[in-house]
Amino acid sequence: MPGWFAFAAGLFLPLMFWVCRWQGWPFWWCGLVLLPLAWPRRAGGGVSIAAVAPRAARWLPGVLAATIGVAALVFRNGLSLQYYSVLISLFFLAVFAGSLTQEQSIVERLARRMEPDFPESAVRYTRRVTQAWCVFFVANTVITLLCIRVGEEAWALYNGLVSYLLMGCMFAGEWLIRRRMKRRGHGAGHPVFQETPHV
Repeated sequence: MPGWFAFAAGLFLPLMFWVCRWQGWPFWWCGLVLLPLAWPRRAGGGVSIAAVAPRAARWLPGVLAATIGVAALVFRNGLSLQYYSVLISLFFLAVFAGSLTQEQSIVERLARRMEPDFPESAVRYTRRVTQAWCVFFVANTVITLLCIRVGEEAWALYNGLVSYLLMGCMFAGEWLIRRRMKRRGHGAGHPVFQETPHV
């Protein structure tokens, strides 16, 4: 399941929640949105998580997402759909955290697709970025679970807007740090300090 497709579905579901409220439709109908995620897709050759993630990580999330969609349709209950956001956070947490136990972190693998010649300073930096994203996904999972307990409106607001704003802050903060490192001469001119890979 491509990263952009998963995030698009994660954004679409909370938006559909408000549409369903406005039109008076049952939210569980949106289980249909998750069913296509089970269809196998080839990982592209671009700079993306899907291109460097383990093989199992490319199909398992889609199958689980489709299962959540089927559950919503069968039981006619939209609660299971709210857990899709939890699933996505846990999936990316597993991919990022799992890569820290390997020789190359996921962010390093992404960066090496742009430039194989990697200095030691860039290796350490990409590992710290990977750790930072792990913290983000842990926090995102906890907040999403809390929002589910609070109510559907809180869940839709956080997962349809707030979490994406926080993600944007993460990208912006990392970009500012790379700019500062570049000015100080650490890895100046190296692609990892110039461009952010796509999640």
